[in-house]
Amino acid sequence: MGWITSVKSLGRLIHFGPLIALFIVFTCYTVAIVDSMVWLWPPRNSLLGKCNVLLLTFWLALILGNFFRAILKGPGYVSKHWAPEKESDKQFLQFCKICQGYKPPRAHHCRICKRCVLKMDHHCPWINNCCGHFNHTNFIMFVFFAPIGCFHAFLVYCATVWKQLFHRSEYLSTAYYPVNFTLNAFIVNLFATGLALGTTFAVGFLFYHQVKSVWRNCTGIEQWIVEKAEDRRDINNEPDFVYPYDLGVKQNLLQVVNMSCGPRGDGITWPVVEGCDQYTLTVEQLQQKLWKRERMVKYIATREYSGRWFPCTQGFCTCIRFPCTDEPRIPLQKGDIVIVSRGNKYWLYGDKSIPDKLVKSGVRERGWFPRRCAVAAGHIGQYDNNDKEKVS
Repeated sequence: MGWITSVKSLGRLIHFGPLIALFIVFTCYTVAIVDSMVWLWPPRNSLLGKCNVLLLTFWLALILGNFFRAILKGPGYVSKHWAPEKESDKQFLQFCKICQGYKPPRAHHCRICKRCVLKMDHHCPWINNCCGHFNHTNFIMFVFFAPIGCFHAFLVYCATVWKQLFHRSEYLSTAYYPVNFTLNAFIVNLFATGLALGTTFAVGFLFYHQVKSVWRNCTGIEQWIVEKAEDRRDINNEPDFVYPYDLGVKQNLLQVVNMSCGPRGDGITWPVVEGCDQYTLTVEQLQQKLWKRERMVKYIATREYSGRWFPCTQGFCTCIRFPCTDEPRIPLQKGDIVIVSRGNKYWLYGDKSIPDKLVKSGVRERGWFPRRCAVAAGHIGQYDNNDKEKVS
């Protein structure tokens, strides 16, 4: 079944994210190589030229190698219908109604992949896959080498344009086969410069955040959980929350970055700090779910909503003051029930009530809708903590 999984993973390349990423990488590399071999430092003329071309190719190999490994390895998914070995441990874990199984510590359900992902950090559109336990190292290496390679290419473009505009006579006197640096070549270099510089800053910023995550052994999702834990405990006058996976900088780094270029552990059980156990974080998540549910409000739809991002028929302010997020919108029919957990002046976010058989088949309607489309029908209140199958 391994080759079947690999073929399915390769199918993820047919998506705008990976295709754009590959286009940028190959464009930057190709233009830099042409500049180097034709106008800047032809390899046959100098050792510097040979080293430059080899180094550009070296960056390309590292970028593509880690890019494809991050896609093909995948983050690692929780087996469907997964449950802990001890029956008594189920009370400490969340239940995913879509995967029909419990979520191990640090695992989360991805609405795009439609699976529970081991140590999920985020879903990355550029690899069209989640960044998780098994591909985290390759993803970090990819976002490390991509800015380096693009910045090197950027320097080549700048040097080429400078040499051709201001020192062209030197080039004509030393080149074996002089090639005119035309207006088209200049425009292509400007375009490649924009791609390389933009990628250097954008992906470099992403690498910075990944380093912060690895430094603290805390994913972006877990950072959000910790922040909510601090808020909840401050309001309830409870003791400070101790994050269980911060083992110190050295051990944190070794969990992800090591000589094997692979993760440590199985993605189910984790080393934790003294005073914590395997379920410290998951118990806090359950408490947050409980706290969140106490503040949820039931809404009943009073008018239809198509699910469009710019619903002109729902009012001018609703149309232009939409939520700045990639979270989905949910269409509504009159009488639909939505359990709302958050919102703003013009929009609400919640789960639409649908039959359990649809939920078990992987259907979940969660997202934003205009506030004016529904009216409040009372608070949900507290739920039974033993009925975790109702929480996904």
